[in-house]
Amino acid sequence: MKAVAYRKPLPITDAQSLIDIELPEPTASGRDLLVRVEAISVNPVDTKIRRHVDPEGADKVLGWDVAGTVVAAGPEASLFKVGDAVFYAGAIDRPGANSEFHVVDERIAGRKPSTLGMAEAAALPLTAVTAWELLFDRLGVPAGTEGKPATLLVVGAAGGVGSIAVQLARRLTGLNVIGTASRPQTREWVSEMGAHHVVDHSKSLVEEVRAVAPEGVDYVLSLTHTETHYAALCELLKPQGKLGLIDDPAGPIDITALKRKSISLHWEFMYTRSLFRTHDMERQHRILNEVADLVDAGVLRTTMRENFGGISAANLRRAHEALESAGTIGKVVLEGF
Repeated sequence: MKAVAYRKPLPITDAQSLIDIELPEPTASGRDLLVRVEAISVNPVDTKIRRHVDPEGADKVLGWDVAGTVVAAGPEASLFKVGDAVFYAGAIDRPGANSEFHVVDERIAGRKPSTLGMAEAAALPLTAVTAWELLFDRLGVPAGTEGKPATLLVVGAAGGVGSIAVQLARRLTGLNVIGTASRPQTREWVSEMGAHHVVDHSKSLVEEVRAVAPEGVDYVLSLTHTETHYAALCELLKPQGKLGLIDDPAGPIDITALKRKSISLHWEFMYTRSLFRTHDMERQHRILNEVADLVDAGVLRTTMRENFGGISAANLRRAHEALESAGTIGKVVLEGF
């Protein structure tokens, strides 16, 4: 089968940084599904692994966002059957999905939204699971509009996770949602996603947020450059507030700064359940099915912004370069071999 891989960490401008290869077609066992990959999207995790993980000459296949069709199922699989359309983000300890066929545990796959094409659906799984787990599983944000009014600040709201988090918070909770963005086009996008207010994180974040939330915020999703904004976030969070992170801060952050206000710190890593085979691993299946239901009901929308064409090394290099420029809005997808 066709696949795209890398053999050593190289700058994305190097033609060997991602290469077209041929691999044997995998087989499904246990609770696995064998999926024909029809569309993928690209995430920061792809670029981070490509730059920093040396496969020592082996063919390492990246890619953790898929929409495709089940072509075979392991003997213990029961959630899907051959011919079902699925979408999922996969597992980081297994080969990625930048290949014609891919194997995934059915417990972390969901039904593809019927109202979306494959490319539009492929933009959603990793960011939707991350945003859902961060909001509801890690920070414990209550669903529904009842209860005490509260405010959420989403730092980096125009990115893949931010675009979904803003939608979820606006449509499924009673939170007052503040998103950060610094360019006119990103500010417009965050407003389209549903933020009540959009502030500029390139200016004084404290002043920008205080202008729309004078008393501060109850929850923060810090999705990028946490080290840059950390002091401001500690100041803006109310006593007993909650701070959620997904990025890898450059350098240490002083967690003692959270003590005086009894602020809690929460990490979200959407691969935790599959990596450790947790007892609730199947929750990701249920999350993705619920996301599909919300999309089909018109509550959530895809965050696909650009389709770079077919799945190939050349197009994936373009996609990686776009992500590394930190100028993308929403998600970049590729479709078909």
